[in-house]
Amino acid sequence: MLKKIWISLLLIALTTSFTSVLTAGSKKEDKKTQRTQINIQTPGTEEFVDYEKYGEFQNLGTDKYKYTIKDHVGLKQASGEGIFPNVADVYKSPDFKKLKREKKLDGDKWAFVNTMDPRANYYKWATAQEEPGVKQYYTALALEQAGDYKRAVKAYHAIAVFFPKSTGVTFWKTPWYVAPVAIEKIKYLTREHKDLGVKLVDGEIDIIGKYDDDKSNDDFIVNPGKIVPAKPEDWILKKADLDSIGIKKVIGKGKVKLVEYNNKHYQLMVDDKPYVMRAICYSPTPVGLTPDNGSVNVSKDWSWADYNKNKIIDGPYESWVDANKNNKKDRKEKVVGDFQLMKEMGINTIRIYDYPSVNKEVLKDGYERFNFMYMIGNFLGMYGAHSGAGWFEGTDYTNPQHRENMLNSVRQMVEEYKNEPYVLMWVLGNENNYGTVGVVGVSAGTSCNVRKDPASYYKFVNECAKLIKELDPQQRPVAICNGDLLFMDICAKNAPDLDIYGANAYRGKEGFGMLWKDVSKLYEKPAIITEYGCPAYSKYLTFSENEDEQAEYHKGSWTHMEENFAGFGSGNALGGVIFEWTDEWWKSGPPPEFDQNKQDLIGQWMGPFIDGWAYEEWFGLCSIGDGKHGPFKRQLRKSYFTYKELWEKYK
Repeated sequence: MLKKIWISLLLIALTTSFTSVLTAGSKKEDKKTQRTQINIQTPGTEEFVDYEKYGEFQNLGTDKYKYTIKDHVGLKQASGEGIFPNVADVYKSPDFKKLKREKKLDGDKWAFVNTMDPRANYYKWATAQEEPGVKQYYTALALEQAGDYKRAVKAYHAIAVFFPKSTGVTFWKTPWYVAPVAIEKIKYLTREHKDLGVKLVDGEIDIIGKYDDDKSNDDFIVNPGKIVPAKPEDWILKKADLDSIGIKKVIGKGKVKLVEYNNKHYQLMVDDKPYVMRAICYSPTPVGLTPDNGSVNVSKDWSWADYNKNKIIDGPYESWVDANKNNKKDRKEKVVGDFQLMKEMGINTIRIYDYPSVNKEVLKDGYERFNFMYMIGNFLGMYGAHSGAGWFEGTDYTNPQHRENMLNSVRQMVEEYKNEPYVLMWVLGNENNYGTVGVVGVSAGTSCNVRKDPASYYKFVNECAKLIKELDPQQRPVAICNGDLLFMDICAKNAPDLDIYGANAYRGKEGFGMLWKDVSKLYEKPAIITEYGCPAYSKYLTFSENEDEQAEYHKGSWTHMEENFAGFGSGNALGGVIFEWTDEWWKSGPPPEFDQNKQDLIGQWMGPFIDGWAYEEWFGLCSIGDGKHGPFKRQLRKSYFTYKELWEKYK
């Protein structure tokens, strides 16, 4: 995959700096990193506030929502320190006074977010001058980081009750809607920590107008929900009887079908059997090579690469697992190959693009021996690919020559692969809606002009989808790869012939929020996550702890998909594509500013990750260790084994 820039409407982290106590270079694996604890002086008279006792809810589930406090004293006592409306008690805390006296709360509040000192984070934010919902969010986050999940849930719920329209600003200067994120935090924490004995019912905050960057046109439909007692069995998902519900529509005339049920749930079928898409982005790039200077090209693409010149493709067939992580191949560490490792993990789909070219013999072997299906993609003008546009000129979807070039490339793609049994679906674009590409330290390119005229782009996408349907005799589904939900309303209006809405979404370990419901309600389509993942690095944890955090992120993401598969929840989730198989050391930027032979510890953009930063060179489920033996060496991270366990039931 090429560099991506991400602009999520629901980005959790705003901006931050960090006090680092351990780095990835640290070898202190024997010492667990300790976070400070928060000594709450006045925890509140209720574990979880019953707001109906202290006030009145009006117009629930509408844009006229309002909560009016009737008993201020009782509510403050019930809420306890740091939870609105009880702010005053924080100032009485001996710990607050001590930290204040020692000047440990001095400095910018954004330096008190993702640190190893949740206690300082808590007191800084609970007393900060900031938009109330944002202030309460980071107070709650500090409680969560300290492991005080009960009070964190309590604090997150206060946001939904009192500040449902709270809006912050992301790293990308786009709106950040605080309350919907707080709702997802509550759902996640109560699900993962069933010992809390509660769950949120009826909690939902939707924003009409959220699909653009303009918050002035937003309307908030609010129901903060209620926290009620729950038993472990209450979390068991109950599947609807799809057979009795019946099929409304089937797309596909061959091996692959997309089934729509009468309840607007969807399911992929392969060989007439349900197919849960467990996919991965696969593009292992040896250390020292980069698309930025053309060193990765058709002769050195992963599907052609044979660096040891033994006439065997390297990554898929000759990789080996460095189990003891000593960065050398021991006698017992046999060659196994990525394809075998992925099959053992449970992968059944690989996402690829037809640019510049792919070794079809490798794809065929992956299908025949390892049962892999493939998502075949066309960049559709992103990065200037296929359109003929220059890097800084950018693809223009109203330019007749650019359009003709791209249509020809789509035609060529379908003609090349239409008779192959391993094609699962066709995928158009890769975050084209974001327009520009580039990260810190890299010259940004215009890439394409979608943000200037999104309607023209989505109309062209629809034209491409119709062309594919004309050319593909098996009528396999056509998906878009959009950047999260930006402009989804315009996509829905102008691209009705798409079969699947795909989104690259990096929203955090809690999952994907209301994405499934949003797509189902607005677009009436099934959805896939065309990219999701988390770096296995942060500035303050050990290697092992970072791997734990990455694995937790992936588990939460996949669990949220399962909750919305056919028969559950919104019922329109088809699966997702993990980003990515191996670390890629070229992502920080090209030489001379960045060393391609070094795994950089530089965060490119802020997001809901371990320390609030995306480290583009650390997203792999597999590390390549010290970078030597790059095409072959694999150090399997904990997330690999997490998926192996999660996916055992699908084998």
